[in-house]
Amino acid sequence: MPMDKDSAGPRRILLLNQAFHPDVVATAQVLTDLALEFARLGHEVTVIAGRQGYDDPGRLFPKSERWGGIRIERVGALALGKANRWRRALNFASFLIACAARMARLPRQDLVVALTSPPLVAFLATLWVRVRGGRYAYWIMDLNPDEAVAAGWLRAGAPAERLLSAISGHCLRSADPVVALDRFMARRVLEKGVSEERVVVQPPWPHDDRVRYDPAGRAEFRARHGLSDKWVVMYSGNHSPCHPLDTLLEVARRMESEEDFAFCFVGGGSGWSRVRDFRERHCLRNITLLPYEPAERLSASLSAADLHAVVIGDAFVGLVHPCKIYNILALGTPFLCIGPPENHVADLAARLPDARAAHFAAHGDLAAVERAIRGSREAALGPDPARAATLLAELSRSAALGRLTAALLGGTRGGCAGDAAGLD
Repeated sequence: MPMDKDSAGPRRILLLNQAFHPDVVATAQVLTDLALEFARLGHEVTVIAGRQGYDDPGRLFPKSERWGGIRIERVGALALGKANRWRRALNFASFLIACAARMARLPRQDLVVALTSPPLVAFLATLWVRVRGGRYAYWIMDLNPDEAVAAGWLRAGAPAERLLSAISGHCLRSADPVVALDRFMARRVLEKGVSEERVVVQPPWPHDDRVRYDPAGRAEFRARHGLSDKWVVMYSGNHSPCHPLDTLLEVARRMESEEDFAFCFVGGGSGWSRVRDFRERHCLRNITLLPYEPAERLSASLSAADLHAVVIGDAFVGLVHPCKIYNILALGTPFLCIGPPENHVADLAARLPDARAAHFAAHGDLAAVERAIRGSREAALGPDPARAATLLAELSRSAALGRLTAALLGGTRGGCAGDAAGLD
């Protein structure tokens, strides 16, 4: 018999997102953590995700399996690449159709949590709970179609944009709660007419259960890629127009003759090939370009950097979130943030006891970026996890998951709105 939504006992929970374990993209990692926490708490957890790897469609995962006490149902979709918006749209549409068909065969769920990959998966959740009952929560990883407009993929005011904005507004206003990742994202959600009591601000977390400074792994990674005697500036994660790398790449080109410095780009996304093309066009030997590392080698890869780069597009503050900063803080590695002066990374850096570990520069300011890289080397601050110990205690995986599960299970109407601080 279906559980009542206000029951304090075990509940049926459905999680919707294109990426999930064992994929390694950021949304897969945080959703996997949430699913495992729900299962640990005794809830009956089902995940519907994609069969293909998010950045490697040639990698196929099992159609159905039980893992970690979680039922995982994976659906197929087109994999036409990300070369243009029509290919993306067809990929997304095919996943949504397959996801809807799979949802139709599930029993009623007490709680449906939708993320934002692909866009409109939350719309499926709103329709499903209207027909089947239960409650729907919206965990926003990025805000669309606003992101698509800012990236130039969609024209503001076009019929498609107006339709998608209307659907997005419906998804936001139907959710209980809406989980935003930072105060900038929460502000944008509020501007769309969502009441403040429905909005929960909960940032993601460092993967402190599996990411830590690894000196042996650092040495092995650097030796394997010819970086042992270099000062390594690393950008690791999603290469996307939301995180424009032009400034960092131009600085790499300016410093190409200085053999002591190396620039390492690790990850995937639609911008990964642009980095490859830039390197080949300018014949740059100081750029190392690598795909995503497997989860078991993530600590070694991240530990190999002397200076991590975090890049935030000027137009994308509050539309996407700089998730990579949490693992960087956990490692205690100095970092350089390229972006506008007001952003979530700046908020976190203001709480660090040693300001020398954080560097900031605007897009296009090549001289400032170069000064930061040279200044970081001169300061010679090594990785020190204790540097952000107080902040990390608040941001830790266990603390964040405790707040997030309480907000999702309670719902704002149920009297648990979570941490909505920082909306001003």
